[in-house]
Amino acid sequence: MDRKQIVEIIEERKLVAVVRLDSTEDVLPVAEALFKGGISLIELTMTIPGVLDSIEPLRKEMGQDILVGLGSVLSADMTREVVQAGAQFVVSPIMKPEIIKAAHQGDVPAAIGAYSPTEIQIAWEEGADFVKVFPASQLGPSYIKAVRAPLPHLKLMPTGGVSSDNVHDWLAAGTFGLGVGGALVDQKAIREKNFEKLTESARILSDKVKSFKK
Repeated sequence: MDRKQIVEIIEERKLVAVVRLDSTEDVLPVAEALFKGGISLIELTMTIPGVLDSIEPLRKEMGQDILVGLGSVLSADMTREVVQAGAQFVVSPIMKPEIIKAAHQGDVPAAIGAYSPTEIQIAWEEGADFVKVFPASQLGPSYIKAVRAPLPHLKLMPTGGVSSDNVHDWLAAGTFGLGVGGALVDQKAIREKNFEKLTESARILSDKVKSFKK
């Protein structure tokens, strides 16, 4: 699967689950729970201790059912590491063009973080496959709509503040995809091994996306 195909899949499926955990122990059960609920785009974060060693086992176990990306990537060296470890897409919270170049060398799509219209446009011009608007919880869907009015070519993935209550508002603003963390990956439920709760949250959010009409 090449970079272009992966971008197309992300745009089609929309929801990227941002999975931030205390250890790799729960990576597989969390991914399985989210997949049962209809979410197949998983962004593990570099803040998980030993996360690179969990990518290949996860992909092997889940097969073609999911795409596994790495988030919180902060440099070109880190990008090369995660691509070599098997990441299928790379996401950074910061605007650092070297990350895009390193990802593309491995034929992997990259999203870098941006906040202002100028940062977003520069990220796009530097070759970002889509732009992570972060932290989107401070901005809201109206911001995305306002930015895209004069810049309709942008592929924006707001991350933060996305929930089942407002997902239609985000989609109506013209988002390429949505990064969802807390609304999906309930840390209390994970600590209690209540993975069914993650499946339920994923199903509600996934159904909302499917029911959206432009």
